[in-house]
Amino acid sequence: MTTARTPRTSAPARTGRRFGGAHVAVLSLALALGACNAGERIANIGKAPDLSPINNPTQTEGYKPVSMPMPPVRTDSRAPNSLWKAGARAFFDDQRAKQVGDILTVKVTINDRAQINNRTNRSRTNSEKIGLDGFFGVENQLGKVLAEPIDPGSLVDLGSSTSNVGQGGVQRTEAVAISIAAVVTQILPNGNLVINGRQEMRVNYEVREILVAGVVRPEDIAGDNSIPHDKIAEARIAYGGRGQISDVQQPRYGTQVMDILLPF
Repeated sequence: MTTARTPRTSAPARTGRRFGGAHVAVLSLALALGACNAGERIANIGKAPDLSPINNPTQTEGYKPVSMPMPPVRTDSRAPNSLWKAGARAFFDDQRAKQVGDILTVKVTINDRAQINNRTNRSRTNSEKIGLDGFFGVENQLGKVLAEPIDPGSLVDLGSSTSNVGQGGVQRTEAVAISIAAVVTQILPNGNLVINGRQEMRVNYEVREILVAGVVRPEDIAGDNSIPHDKIAEARIAYGGRGQISDVQQPRYGTQVMDILLPF
């Protein structure tokens, strides 16, 4: 007596387990990301966000000294019994920032506006007709091959029509007017100053942060010890905030993870 064997279906089952495992991994990652900040947020319920401590910018995590191309260094000697020092920029001293640790004011005045409109319209129509009126009598045998009687003079009749219309527009307006004090953190070999400034302001349960960094020339510093933002090379300017309002405006961690992982 022979026994019938049931076909094995273990392969699809394994595929299903792998698919379910991927979902479990995504869910676990989302929960882990949410739990990273959950404890801190729970501890700060009913409490205004803390301000960051004042630290030396050169000792913060990720700080790197600036390295840029420098001109040759001059080795002019100082003349005896002379009040003028070789390489000095001015005869009289002033109070403008010039040494590491000095403070200067950065005036950020941004008023940018951009407007772009693009429109594209394209249309195309094609028509092709092919006939086989005579081909050694073979054209008369086509009726035996095809289900319906045909006309050899109009065997193929092709037509196509394509129409594309595209329209796009960009309209952007940015206006920022702020002033922030920055500290000279480094003097480059050519005399340019590397500055770094940070300002925090707390209003109720929201903290506003202003960051500015870059390289400036001492000659561009005005008499009131200020410099406009458009005179800063490699400028890095950031204006944002954190707190209850900013937190509500951000999507949840799970939503952000799904937006990154989902291909559709």
